[in-house]
Amino acid sequence: MANNMEMTIIVLFALIYLLTVLLSATKVVQLPVAALGGALLTAWFGLQYGVFSYQDALDFVDVQLLVLIIGTMIVVEVAEKSGLFRFGALYAVKLSKGNPGRLFVSICVISAAVSMFLSDPTAMLLMAAATITISKLLDYDPVPYFLSATMMINLGGTSTLIGSTSNMVIGVRSSLSFYDFISYLALCEIALWGLTIAALYFIFKPRLGKKKALPEYNPWESVENKKLFFESILILLLLLFLFIALESLGVGPEAVALGCAILALVVSNADPTEIFKRLDWETVFFIAGFMFIIGGLQKTEILTVVSTSIFDVAGNPLNATLTTLWFSGLASAIVSNVAIALTFLPIIGGFHMLNPALRPAVSSALILGTNLGGATTPLSGSVCLMAIGTLKREGISISFSEFTKVGLITSILQLGFASIYLIIRFGLGG
Repeated sequence: MANNMEMTIIVLFALIYLLTVLLSATKVVQLPVAALGGALLTAWFGLQYGVFSYQDALDFVDVQLLVLIIGTMIVVEVAEKSGLFRFGALYAVKLSKGNPGRLFVSICVISAAVSMFLSDPTAMLLMAAATITISKLLDYDPVPYFLSATMMINLGGTSTLIGSTSNMVIGVRSSLSFYDFISYLALCEIALWGLTIAALYFIFKPRLGKKKALPEYNPWESVENKKLFFESILILLLLLFLFIALESLGVGPEAVALGCAILALVVSNADPTEIFKRLDWETVFFIAGFMFIIGGLQKTEILTVVSTSIFDVAGNPLNATLTTLWFSGLASAIVSNVAIALTFLPIIGGFHMLNPALRPAVSSALILGTNLGGATTPLSGSVCLMAIGTLKREGISISFSEFTKVGLITSILQLGFASIYLIIRFGLGG
């Protein structure tokens, strides 16, 4: 009887998880609504059936992770308000001197670089404004530049702790430091930038247009407050320095992010209400709700069983790493990469227990998979939907198949290279 009850609870919690994922993937309801609804059901049935106590439930949400995300968002919003990122985009375009090939590479590089600090939707809005403006001035087809910027925004920041929300989730929950990210993945990301830009250039070369003279403009004109501009640079450098020096400071990344956020608000004299309104609260509440759902699943021990089963089927570290990379990459093409990261973390945590030496390889595989799969189709994430919507508002239509063709080619190419990189970097071939 007890076994039947346990199985019923497992099935119930699995259905709540699947329902949340389905609602998130199909966008029937907003992501935070789906996650918070799933969290409410998990809490109700978990407490009713005694799967966990009220105190256990309070521990499901990782406050440290949420503080890290919110603190980093505040620092970045203050920097964005200073015009720092727009200045970088305009300066990169100016360096192209009207050469379409050089302009294409400049837009790709600056898109990836900007997304290392800005959230993907914010980076998309910034690059959309710059790309559409330049395309109109030079009478270029905006689609090649815009789609390429979308792919590079998704790729940018793969090798840093604060490069994407999924990275923050994986970093905090797996106790990976800022230095670990750089050490494991920096070379891979640099190579992926070059590989992806080359592939996109090959795809779009016939549509880039001919060389034209750029209109005269001064990127500094976009900076309204130069004092805030330079203060933002210093705060971002301080944030990165403190992340690197965490081990000697004896504090967590969330303390650094919150401290720099407070410093940014004080130094900039910005209106906190305005800054807080612009934060990505949807992502914050989605993560909080989904963490609760995963916490409930873990209490049923089903994720431990799944972890052991996958590891047994994989049979060796190579297969376990590549399974994590490709499954998380392909799944992130359909479902929010944050949801995939939260789902896989307990599973690869089981891998670590079965073989502690696997930790760097499978953690890196999960980081790469959740990042690289996020721009495969127009429905893969908010940045893709925003790209389609922005083009549509400009009177330019792009079909699902055209976007998916580019997204699929780049994602498969990136995942293929990442597979080779992981095998070489962590010595999995032998």
